[in-house]
Amino acid sequence: MTALRGLALLLLFQAAGEGLTLAFKLPLPGPVVGLVLLLVGLRWRWIREPTQAAADVLLAHLSLLFVPVGVGVITHLDLVSRYGPQLLAVIVLSTWIGMAVTALVLRALLRHGSNQAPPNA
Repeated sequence: MTALRGLALLLLFQAAGEGLTLAFKLPLPGPVVGLVLLLVGLRWRWIREPTQAAADVLLAHLSLLFVPVGVGVITHLDLVSRYGPQLLAVIVLSTWIGMAVTALVLRALLRHGSNQAPPNA
């Protein structure tokens, strides 16, 4: 039951993000705005615990989420064969960029964390 509440909360945050994007004509996708709202909302236990239960359920069945992608690739095999090298280049390049940005952010956070004084015990 907790996981069901978590899924409902996830959908609620996505809908709120979509609503805010449409209402304020934001240049961001609604689900991204919803994720930012969820990030803020995770401070409260009544949001965090059901969301964690929903995430556990989704991660346990993650392999099922790849079935539609596989069917789509098989369905559009002509497009994959036509644009395959470009797709591969974009996937590899975007992965490298994502890894580099993650490494730079981690290095900055670790450097920032080491400059802080330890709490007095």
